[in-house]
Amino acid sequence: MKEPKVSVGIMFEPQIGFILNTPFLFNGTEYSGEQTVNFKDGKIQLGAELYDTIRFDPVNEEQASFELTDVTIGINFHWERKENQVFKGSLKLITEDSKITAINILGVEEYLTSVISSEMSATASLELLKAHAVISRSWLLAQIEKNREITASNEKYSAMTETEDELIRWYDREDHTKFDICADDHCQRYQGITRASTKIVKEAIAATWGELLMFEGKICDARYSKSCGGVFEEFQNCWEDIKYPYLTAKRDLADDSPMPDLTVESNAKEWILTSPESFCNTSDKVILSQVLNNYDQETINFYRWRVEYTRQEISELVARRSGTDYGTILDLIPVERGTSGRLTKLKIVGSKRTRVIGKELEIRRTLSNSHLYSSAFIVEKELDKDGNPSKFILLGAGWGHGVGLCQIGAAVMGERGFGYNQILLHYFVGASLEKRY
Repeated sequence: MKEPKVSVGIMFEPQIGFILNTPFLFNGTEYSGEQTVNFKDGKIQLGAELYDTIRFDPVNEEQASFELTDVTIGINFHWERKENQVFKGSLKLITEDSKITAINILGVEEYLTSVISSEMSATASLELLKAHAVISRSWLLAQIEKNREITASNEKYSAMTETEDELIRWYDREDHTKFDICADDHCQRYQGITRASTKIVKEAIAATWGELLMFEGKICDARYSKSCGGVFEEFQNCWEDIKYPYLTAKRDLADDSPMPDLTVESNAKEWILTSPESFCNTSDKVILSQVLNNYDQETINFYRWRVEYTRQEISELVARRSGTDYGTILDLIPVERGTSGRLTKLKIVGSKRTRVIGKELEIRRTLSNSHLYSSAFIVEKELDKDGNPSKFILLGAGWGHGVGLCQIGAAVMGERGFGYNQILLHYFVGASLEKRY
C-alpha cells in the first residue's frame, strides 16, 4: 500500500486571500505572491476570469508552501478566532453554498505531522505522541474508507430523527462530501505548518509510519477527546447506532478496575459529585500542558466542572441555540445516559413546550453558547419563594465525547512509563497494531 493523499477543508468564505510563497502551477501558468479569489455568479473569480475549480500545484513540492489569511479556528468554541496559516502541498478552490472552500491536498504523514503539532504540545512524551500518531492516522483512513463505501453504495444516510416530542441528532460523516475531512475540532485540529513541528513529533511519525489500529481486518474508527471523566463512552451513544467492540465501557485505570453502571441515574450522580481516581484525574500543569495548547488552557477545570444559569439566562439560551420556543425553562430531566454517565437524552420542560433532545453533542450545543464541556452532568436547582426554579446549576465530568483515547489520561500514562502500544490497547480494547505501508 502506497502512502495515501488526504484532502482537508480549511476555510469557507465568499472571498479568500492567500500568498503563494513559492511558484505554483494552474492551467500551465505559474503563479506566486499575493492572490485573491471571489465568489461571483456561482463561480470562482481569479483576476478577470471565472472558474468552476482552481488547483494550484507546487513546482517544487519539497520547498513549496502557501499562506491562507484570516482562517477561523475553534469554530463555535469559546476560543474561536482568526489567524493566518501556512501549508505545504497543493491548494484547491471549489464553490459550496455561495462561498469558496479552500482545500489543502497533501500526503497523510505530512498531514499527521501538523495534526500532532496542533493537537499536542511539543513537551509531550514520545510514547504519547506515537500513540496519537497512530490514532490520528487510523481515524483519518477509516473515515476516507467509510466515505468511499457510502459513495459507492449510494447509501442514504440520516443523522437525525425528529418527532413532535423528540429530536435526536448527531454530527459526523454527513458534513463533508467534497473533501475528506475539515481542519477544525469537528474532525482533527489541523493548522498546516503554522504550528512548527519539532524533532520529537517528527520522531513519533517516523517511528509509527504507516501503522494502524485494526480490529478483525478493518481499520479502527479511532476517536479521541480531551477527558473521558473517568469511564469511557461507547460509540453508539454519540453517533450512529453501531457498536464497535473495541470502543467499549471501561475505567480509565489499570485493567479490571471495578466500574459503576453509570447508565443508572443514582450511580451517575454519585460518580459526578465525587472525584474518583482515574488516569485523567490530574491537575498537574506539566502534564496538562502536554495535551493543551495555550487557548485550551484558558479553561481550568477538566475532570469535574460547574456551570450556572439563571432561569432567564437558560430560557433565552435554549431558545436561541435550539431555534425552539420552549417558553420559560422549568426543568431539565435526565432521560437516558451512556456508559460514561454522559446524557444521551435530556427532557427540556418549558412553559410552552416539552421535548426530549439528544445525542450528547446536541445537548452540549443547546445548553451553551459554544459547547458544554460534556453531557455528563447532573442538574441542581435553586428555587424562589414560590417554589419555581430561579437558578440551574450543571455539575459535570470530562471534556468532549469520551469515546476512544482520553488525551489527558494518555498523557498521564506516558509520564508513568507506559509504552504507546500499551496506551492504545488500554483505550481500544482488543484492537491490534499493524503496519500497512
